[in-house]
Amino acid sequence: MGMDEAIAARIRMITEAGDGLSGPDLLGYVLDHAVTETGGLGGMAHLRGPGTRPLLLTAVHGLIRTVARDWVELDAAGAGAPARAVARGAPVWAPALGAGGGTGPALPAGSGLLAVPLITPEKVIGALSVLTAPAERPAPERQAAVEALAAWAAPRLPEDPPDQDRDQDRDRDRDAIGTLMANDQVSRALWHMSDAFFAVDSGWRVTFVNGEAERLLGAARTTLGRTLWDAFTRLRVDEAEPGLRSRYRRAAESGTPVGFEVRWPTDQRWYYMRLVPVPNGLTVYAADITGTRAREAERAAAERAAAERNARIGELTDALAQALTMRDVVNAIADRVLPPFGASGMVVQLIEGSVIRIAGAVGYPQPFLESIDGASIHDVSPVSEVYRTGAPAFVESVEAYTARYPRMSGRPAAAQKQAWAFLPLIVSGRNIGCAVIAFAEPRRLDAEERALLTALSGLMGQAIERARLYDMEHTRAKELQRGLLPRALPSLPSVTTAARYLPASEGIDVGGDWYDVIPLSGARVALVIGDVMGHGLSEAATMGRLRTAVNTLAELEFPPAELLTRLNDLVSDLGDNLYATCLYAVYDPANATCVFASAGHPPPAVVRPGQPVRFAGGAPDPPLGAARPPFETTEVTLEEGSLLVLYTDGLVESVARDIDRGMRHLASALSSAARTPGPGDALRDGDRGEHASLERLCDEVLAELLPEKQLTADDAALLVARTHALASDHVAAWPLSEGPTAAGEARDHVRDQLTRWELAPLTPIAELLVSELVANAIRHGRGPFGLRLLHSEELICEVTDGSLTTPRIRHASETDEGGRGLQLVSALSQRWGTRYTSTGKCIWTAQPLP
Repeated sequence: MGMDEAIAARIRMITEAGDGLSGPDLLGYVLDHAVTETGGLGGMAHLRGPGTRPLLLTAVHGLIRTVARDWVELDAAGAGAPARAVARGAPVWAPALGAGGGTGPALPAGSGLLAVPLITPEKVIGALSVLTAPAERPAPERQAAVEALAAWAAPRLPEDPPDQDRDQDRDRDRDAIGTLMANDQVSRALWHMSDAFFAVDSGWRVTFVNGEAERLLGAARTTLGRTLWDAFTRLRVDEAEPGLRSRYRRAAESGTPVGFEVRWPTDQRWYYMRLVPVPNGLTVYAADITGTRAREAERAAAERAAAERNARIGELTDALAQALTMRDVVNAIADRVLPPFGASGMVVQLIEGSVIRIAGAVGYPQPFLESIDGASIHDVSPVSEVYRTGAPAFVESVEAYTARYPRMSGRPAAAQKQAWAFLPLIVSGRNIGCAVIAFAEPRRLDAEERALLTALSGLMGQAIERARLYDMEHTRAKELQRGLLPRALPSLPSVTTAARYLPASEGIDVGGDWYDVIPLSGARVALVIGDVMGHGLSEAATMGRLRTAVNTLAELEFPPAELLTRLNDLVSDLGDNLYATCLYAVYDPANATCVFASAGHPPPAVVRPGQPVRFAGGAPDPPLGAARPPFETTEVTLEEGSLLVLYTDGLVESVARDIDRGMRHLASALSSAARTPGPGDALRDGDRGEHASLERLCDEVLAELLPEKQLTADDAALLVARTHALASDHVAAWPLSEGPTAAGEARDHVRDQLTRWELAPLTPIAELLVSELVANAIRHGRGPFGLRLLHSEELICEVTDGSLTTPRIRHASETDEGGRGLQLVSALSQRWGTRYTSTGKCIWTAQPLP
C-alpha cells in the first residue's frame, strides 16, 4: 500500500524545504529524514563508482564508528542489502543474521536493514539504507516514505566521481571515513565547488581539501594527513582569530551544524563557514562573502546616508517652520542641507526689480559677496538663467562654468568654489530668486541628489519668502515703536536721565512699553513709565494716545493721583478689554522730594548714595481700565545724587523668572553698576560725564537682566534719573500780608533777594511781574498769600493763595480800566502758568538769566 495523506503531506514539505540542497548536504538531509520516517536507529548512503568500482559509503546518520567502518566499501555484487538493492533496482529488506549471514557486514543483533535504490533516469547510482529495530520489516507506508525520499534525491546527486587510486587513499588512513569519501563520486563535485570545502576526522587530521580550500589551508600535499591545528599554527590563524579553534571544538562536541563569519588571515577576505559534524569528524564549508559583505556595506551605507538625508530633510522642514527671520532661514538651510551633500557654502539671492540682491550667505568670502550684490538680472549669469527658465542648473566643475559663462570666468576663483547647484526659488508661481549650493571640489550630482535638491528648493522658497515678509513687517513695527517713544530726553537741571527700550525678540508685533520725562513748573520734573497690555498695532496706537494724554495732563499741573484718575477715565473709554499700567512721579528739587502714584506698575527702585537698593511704595493700585480711584500717593526723599529707576515688567519678569526674583536680580544689578565707575565717569565735563555714567549703568543693567542671546517674549523699558536738589540759598520764600501793602512787600523782597543773587538786571521786570501776580491774587483770591523765588537755570517767581479759581487772560477793550495784568505778565515773562496745591493755587513766571 502507499503512504497515507499525513505522511505524503510531510514528504512534500520535506522535499520543498530541501529543494536548494545538493551533494553531501542533500545526502545528509535525506538520510536524516529517512531515519526519522521509519523510526530507525540510523542510516547510511552508498554511491556507486564508475565501471565495476565498489559501493562507497558517502553519508552516515546515527551509527557508531565500529558499525559504520564495516560498511565503508561494499562489493557491488555482494550479498549486502545495499548491493542487492542496487543490483535489483528495488528495495531490499534484510534482518541481522550475524557476520557472513547473508546480509553483508555484521549488523547489531535484533536489527534489520532496509535498503532502497537511488535511481536516476539513466541508471542506479547507489542505495539509501535505514537500520531498524526490532528486526521487522517497516510498515508499507514507512517504506513508501523512504522510497519517495530516495526517488526525490537521486536525480539531484552528482555522478561519476574522479577515478583516483583507491588503494593509496585507503592506506593513508583506513579508519578515516572522510578519506574514503574523497573517493566517491561526490568528490569531483566537491573538488570543483566554488566554495571551499575540507574535512577532518575525529583526531582533527585533514582528510580532504578541494581546490578552493587549498587557498585557505595550503596545498593538499602539505595539508592532508596533518592536523587542522598544524595548519592554523602555520598560517597564524590563532593570532588573527583567537576564538576560531574553540568554535570548531564546540561544533564537533555538540554534533549540531553551526555557521559564522570570519576574516581569513592569509588573504584578508571574509568567509561564511558552516561546520557540519559527521561521524568521526567534521566537514567545513567556507563561502567567500567578501563581495557580498562589500555590497551589503555599500547598501547599508547608502541606506544610512538616505536615512540621514531624510532625517535632515525632516529637520530642515521643522527648522524652516520655526524660522522667522532671513538669518534664521539661511542658518537652518546651511546646517541641514550643506552637510548631507558635502557642500561648503550657500548664498540666497533675491530679485528686486531688475537687481539681484544677496539676502544671506554662508561659506563665501565677504569681498566676493560685495562684488556680486546688486548685479543686473539682464546680465548673462547662472542666476539670471535660472530666473528666466525657472529650472535648476547644475555645474559640476570650473571648466564647465567657464565654458557656460565665459564672461564670468573669474568668479569661481574669487568665490573659492568648484561646483554649483543653482536652485530657483518659486513661490505661488512666482520666481523670487535663486539659492546657490556650492562645493569646494568638483562634484557631479546624481539624479537622486538633483531631484532631492530640486524638491528642497520649494521648501526653501516658501521659507525665504515668509522670512522676507517677516523682516519687512518687523522693521516697520520697530520703526513705528521707536517713533512713538521720545526721540531724545530733555536736558534739565533737576535730573540727569538715561533710558533704554528693548523690543521683544520673538514675534513681529510691537509692544506697548513707553516712558517720558516732562519738565514742570518750579524746576520740577515728571518721570513717567507705562505699559499697554498686549502686543500689536492697536496697543502701540493706544500707547501713543496715553503718552500724549499724560503730556497734556502734566501741562495742567495735576498731581500724580489726580492725573492717573483722569488717565484711568480715558483708558476706560477706549474699550472694556484694554488695560495699561502707569507710574507717574514728580520730583521737586526745592525740597528734594519725589511724589508718585502707580496704577498696576512695578514700584520704582531708589538708590541713595552709600545705601542699598530699596523699592519704594507698597502694593500698586490696579491697572488703568480696571482701577477705581482714588490712587494712593507715595512720597520719598531723594538726597543729592540719588537714583530713581523706573522699569516695565518685561525687564524683570519672564516665563522662567517670576517678578519677585526679577526685582531682586534688578536690585543686585543696580548695586553692582552703581558701585563700579566707568572709564569716563571721573572725567566729568558738565553734565556730559554724568550722562555717560547713566548710559553705562543702563547698558550694564540690561546686559545682566536680558543677555543679548536670550529670547524675550515681551518688550522692556528702563528709565534712570539722577536727582539734583536746589541749594538752600537758591530758594527764598516769604509770607505776604492780605492788604494793599502786599504788592509793595513783594517788590521789596524781590529787589533785596536779586541783589544778593547778583541778578540786579532782572529786578525791574521781576518787580513788575510780582506786583501784577500779587495784585491779581489779592483781588480775585483769598489768603494766605505767599511769595517764593527760585534761582535755577532761570528765575522763577511764584505767588500762592488759598483760592482755587484759575486766572485767565482777558481781552479788555480800550475803555476798560483793568484786565490787562495777565497780558502784561505774558508779555514780560518767558513762561507763566498756574498749578494747584494742597492749600490752593500757585501762579508762576519764569525769566531767563542774564
